[in-house]
Amino acid sequence: MGNITVIIMLLFGVAFLSLLSKKYNFPIPIVLVLCGVVISIIPGLPVVSLNPEVVFIIFLPPLLYHAAWYTSWYEFKKTIRPITLAAVGLVLFTTVAVAIAAHSLINDMSWPLAFLLGAIVSPPDAVSATSITKGLGLHPRLIALLEGESLLNDASGLVAYKYALAAILAGNFVLWEAGLNFFIMSTLGIGIGLVVGFVMSIVHKKFVCDDIIEATLTLLTPFASYLIAEHFECSGVLAVVTTGLYLSARSGSIFTHESRIMAVTIWSILTNILNGLIFILIGLQLRHIIIGISNYSGSSLFIWGASISAVVILVRFLWVIPSTLLQKYLSKKNKQKEEFDYRNMIIFGWSGMRGVVSMAAALALPLMMNEKEAFPLRNLIIYLVFCVILSTLVIQGLTLPWLIKKLKLQPYSILAEEYEIRNVIVSETIAHIEDNFSLLNDDLLHNIKSKYEVKFNRLQKTELPANFFGKGNIMGGQIFNEFTKLQIDLLNVERAKLELMHKEGVVNEEVFRKIEKELDLEETRLWMEMYEE
Repeated sequence: MGNITVIIMLLFGVAFLSLLSKKYNFPIPIVLVLCGVVISIIPGLPVVSLNPEVVFIIFLPPLLYHAAWYTSWYEFKKTIRPITLAAVGLVLFTTVAVAIAAHSLINDMSWPLAFLLGAIVSPPDAVSATSITKGLGLHPRLIALLEGESLLNDASGLVAYKYALAAILAGNFVLWEAGLNFFIMSTLGIGIGLVVGFVMSIVHKKFVCDDIIEATLTLLTPFASYLIAEHFECSGVLAVVTTGLYLSARSGSIFTHESRIMAVTIWSILTNILNGLIFILIGLQLRHIIIGISNYSGSSLFIWGASISAVVILVRFLWVIPSTLLQKYLSKKNKQKEEFDYRNMIIFGWSGMRGVVSMAAALALPLMMNEKEAFPLRNLIIYLVFCVILSTLVIQGLTLPWLIKKLKLQPYSILAEEYEIRNVIVSETIAHIEDNFSLLNDDLLHNIKSKYEVKFNRLQKTELPANFFGKGNIMGGQIFNEFTKLQIDLLNVERAKLELMHKEGVVNEEVFRKIEKELDLEETRLWMEMYEE
């Protein structure tokens, strides 16, 4: 119970710090990795570790599934060529480069161990990339490329990790067999992911009639996909990613509105806890890890950590520049007009933050080679992985906004896009009413149509796209927002009256909760309509 109490209290502390980071617009992944450092230096805390065999099962399926769920399938398909180059080519290139550097720097580091380290630190983290780039005005295609890369490179990196680990445990490695198995494992993993996604889409669409059960199934689906794929000895990571992409693309037709709202809330809480927990675990083990590498000098450990981190950062640029130029050449050859801006290439190169997936892979390293022999250099590998995560998150994460400012990249306004989409939807709805509801009673037709006409008129008065980045006075949706805030104020009047009647016993609990939920959903909708950037 003591260890559980410590973890819960530390989770509470991490949640509080995350709250402050949200309030002051500080990237949460950086807060988490710094929390790990702080936890490691707090005296008296116990060393808490999970069984390495269950680390992947607990952390990877939900985190990858959540990342896949929020990846645009359309943008993913559109950018599949650069995503594949980065997610496969860059990962393998980074693995080899890190292995060469580690083997050259560290005398005790054998080639299999060096490749294992390279495989662990090779994939950038989707959560870190999206959290740090959010609100920086990057073009949606660049964000889609970062998300898609972070999604697929976890699969290629973890497959390389598996082969490096197998080579260490078994003592042999055949390149052509590894390449063939990589292809087979990947293909079967994608196939199993599609099958699980198809089956679950049928279950959600035809059989589920309760939002709580439906949300529960969304939590269990990634674990089912991962475990089934692992049972057949293929890529559980690719299976989870494929299932997430498949169901996400069809979520509008297979989930109810209530289950979607509930699932989004539950998944946000779960991923936040898992991200916090992984860095709490590394923080609780870090002191023990440092003791385990005390036979190395402090200067050597610093040089190794800094050197491996520098290789990870520099190798990304060495790959990105020629691969971008290659894509530009292929684009011309195929007569495709693709926008090219060298500034986006620099930002992409500087956005290779490592995070929770690399940390989970490091913690999943086995403790023992066999019953008598400990896993070689386990503590050193975990230390080096943490150095890479700390360096990339803190150095690259904190300087990315400054870099974007220095490059003078024109910010992309997601609000202007939202404005246009809202206009199209409202206009089409009004046209549908006029074309299909003309035989309705005049009063009923007027009431239905006026609701959308009011919204359309408010949209026209915002002048958001024309003035959002222009000179002079910017309205920025002021009229729209004022009207929306007025509606929220009136909802609060309704809520206050409802609560007063509930306290007086005039309203029973069931009716109270139903009306309260209705008011909450309406307020949520109104807040989402607000123009804030």
